[in-house]
Amino acid sequence: QVQLVESGGGLVQPGGSLRLSCAVSGFTLGYLPIGWFRQAPGKEREGISCISSGHGNTYYADSVKGRFTISRDNAKNTVYLQMNSLKPEDTAVYYCAVIRSSYGNNCPKVLIPDATSYWGQGTQVTVSS
Repeated sequence: QVQLVESGGGLVQPGGSLRLSCAVSGFTLGYLPIGWFRQAPGKEREGISCISSGHGNTYYADSVKGRFTISRDNAKNTVYLQMNSLKPEDTAVYYCAVIRSSYGNNCPKVLIPDATSYWGQGTQVTVSS
């Protein structure tokens, strides 16, 4: 049974940092890409980052590029999202998700929820002073 569990969310001041973790079980992390999404109240779920399997190529949405870093530790079956220089507009529930196997080792060119197969339950990130 495939499971993804996010952790590391919380309340942080603007300009601060958080590191989110996505622990996966039920499959070997190195075989499939993993994406991070977020959803703010009243907004659609937004794909913000993805890391491929194999070479570990990365993708970032413009809204987080230069501030967020995605990485994976296959030995720990965990994907991380390091978030720096956080802004109030980063406030959202953050989710990790497995990219559909139809994409092979690669992240989709457009990171959308339909490109995924399994989701975690999400972790709340609140950026506020």
